[in-house]
Amino acid sequence: MAQPAYVQGTLDTLLSADGSVDPAAVSLADTTFVVLDLETTGGAPDGGGITEIGAVKVRAGEQLAEFGTLVNPGEPLPPFITVLTGITEAMLRPAPPIETVLPALLEFLRGAVLVAHNAPYDVGFLKAACAKHGYPWPAPRVLDTAALARRALTRDEVPNRKLGTLAHFFRSVVQPNHRALDDAKATVDVLHGLIERLGSFRVHTLGDAIEFAKAITPAQRNRRHLADGLPHVPGIYVFRAADDRPLYVGKSNDIGKRVRSYFTASEKRPRMSEMLTAAVRVEAVECAHELEAEVRELRLIAAHSPPYNRRSKYPERVVWLKLTDEVFPRLSVVRRFGTDGATHLGPFSSRRTAELAAAAVYDAVPLRQCNHKLSLRTRTPACALAELGRCPAPCEHEISPQEYDLRAAAPFRTATSGDPGPVIEAILARIDTLSDKQRYEEAATVRSRLIALLRALIRMQRLDALTRLPEIVAARRDDKGGWEIVVIRHGRLAAAATSPPREHPRPTLDAVRLTAETVLPGPGPVPAASAEETERILAWLDRVDTRLVETSGDWVSPARGAARFTALLTRAESAASTQDSTVRLSVTDRSYDARSLRL
Repeated sequence: MAQPAYVQGTLDTLLSADGSVDPAAVSLADTTFVVLDLETTGGAPDGGGITEIGAVKVRAGEQLAEFGTLVNPGEPLPPFITVLTGITEAMLRPAPPIETVLPALLEFLRGAVLVAHNAPYDVGFLKAACAKHGYPWPAPRVLDTAALARRALTRDEVPNRKLGTLAHFFRSVVQPNHRALDDAKATVDVLHGLIERLGSFRVHTLGDAIEFAKAITPAQRNRRHLADGLPHVPGIYVFRAADDRPLYVGKSNDIGKRVRSYFTASEKRPRMSEMLTAAVRVEAVECAHELEAEVRELRLIAAHSPPYNRRSKYPERVVWLKLTDEVFPRLSVVRRFGTDGATHLGPFSSRRTAELAAAAVYDAVPLRQCNHKLSLRTRTPACALAELGRCPAPCEHEISPQEYDLRAAAPFRTATSGDPGPVIEAILARIDTLSDKQRYEEAATVRSRLIALLRALIRMQRLDALTRLPEIVAARRDDKGGWEIVVIRHGRLAAAATSPPREHPRPTLDAVRLTAETVLPGPGPVPAASAEETERILAWLDRVDTRLVETSGDWVSPARGAARFTALLTRAESAASTQDSTVRLSVTDRSYDARSLRL
């Protein structure tokens, strides 16, 4: 029978909800420990099988109390256990059962840190006994002397981490003999010896000891001091190398707590271990609130491109779909939003995504897909798309510029700035046609194109609605009763502040507006900031507890704009994330029928 899962507490559990230090985070010298040992029948922890309990309560190197008793396991004692421990069935017959012993033992454990050698074994038996007999497990913090010894002692010092070996190494007064109380007393001496050794590793508190016992890398152990003295406030942190280069930039609502987590066993990313090896200091920048921290993180990553950050490093590497200014316009993938007044769609994070959205447009409207420069005087031979009926052949003058604009170019222009309904319905109709013909793979491909197009349309119209405004002032309550205040200009965070609790926020708001960054307007949906920054601001504004204080104009989106297809996008993305059989089913049952999704 498998033992119950045992998970040692993490450093995060030492902090209260309000960020204050938990009493258990005091120094090891001031911590009360209950050092415990069990003798059992050798079986699995099923709620019984305990034959003896020994426990010693200590603090600051002094013994405070002892707890020891034999326990009637209610089952035969295997002979090899008698040989090992010297405990016989005759000794256990008058002993109390575990359900009688548990109340006194749990009271003995109250308020103390549980220490045991190979703690998962002892804790597993006690938890199973509590569960079987209806006693709530108090979930004390647990320190495993075997795990501590594995980290603190080398193979040259001790050949193994057995209790007898460690007791001999630390010259314990009482040597372990497979009797619970004697083994607990020996573990006390081992614990004290290990605590003395931990000082050289800069481990001085219970939280440090718990984390030290876990499998952390040498780099994490050697760089723990980098987290010392960092503030417990919202902001950003920068790991810097010896030459002052930023290695990694992050943000958190609690800088000190977040940075400390990089030096714990919960941090398992190999690249972070490599980064910690190169880091020599951590720089903290306090921010007014979480939104300012998010924005400053994005800007610092974009400015310095830290080698160990993976996201948001190159916000300028975006592409756009541009409707060219020609007699017969076509879609072109460009690097910059032009100032010539042409219609653009984007920004896209990659050329592949832009081409996927363009393919969706080609499924809906007869825009030409060739790159030829067409003339009204000279004809150009048509390509295969014209023969397949996918292009109106403007190259052969089969369609006039006015009709081409009406059928092909105008729907795309309208979709980017107004109602994309005709384009979306045409794509849905194509999916319906393909599904009717049982061409499910092709229908799934068209659906992927639809997803790319819808994402771009919804995103661009949301960005454009906000960035057109010269200024928005908004606020929301924080957890302490104050107000988080932001000033947004053309989609860029121009200023941020937090007003104190129990004070009117107007003076803070007026002051922050006077010192806010001047932001000039520009072309496109992201004229003054990266798309990711403006989207973070939009997410903050969309929160139910955010209040708009002042705006310099109307913050509006098209009445029949792309946002009305948000539900369709969600359904399409959900279907695309399932297995192929589910995709075929969702297409077959016509869940994307244009008629049923017309809003």
